Amino acid sequence: MKPIIDYCLSMKCAEKDYPFGPEPLVMKVGGKMFALISDNDISLKCDPAIAENLREQHEAVKPGYHLNKKHWNTVTVDGTLPLAEIYDMIAHSYALVFSGLPKAERNRIDALLRLP
Repeated sequence: MKPIIDYCLSMKCAEKDYPFGPEPLVMKVGGKMFALISDNDISLKCDPAIAENLREQHEAVKPGYHLNKKHWNTVTVDGTLPLAEIYDMIAHSYALVFSGLPKAERNRIDALLRLP
């Protein structure tokens, strides 16, 4: 899971959190979750139409475990899905969450990235 965690942390202003104890690892931007990582799976936010399509295409993609199943998918990381596809799903989740942040928070994050 290290490559997946590293990829999540490469997103602008992404941070790790453990709000539920030692497991699972939660990735956040602007205080909002975009990924929930357990031993061999990752839950990601997803546009509902895309979420359903991914579930139909890939056996490793299921409705979000303990999450709003319309907006979240849980992906089993067992090698059946290429990492590049998982990275695309992570980027989509991050973009959805970032775009849903208040404008002031998005501007604050963008300003942090422009600092020398």
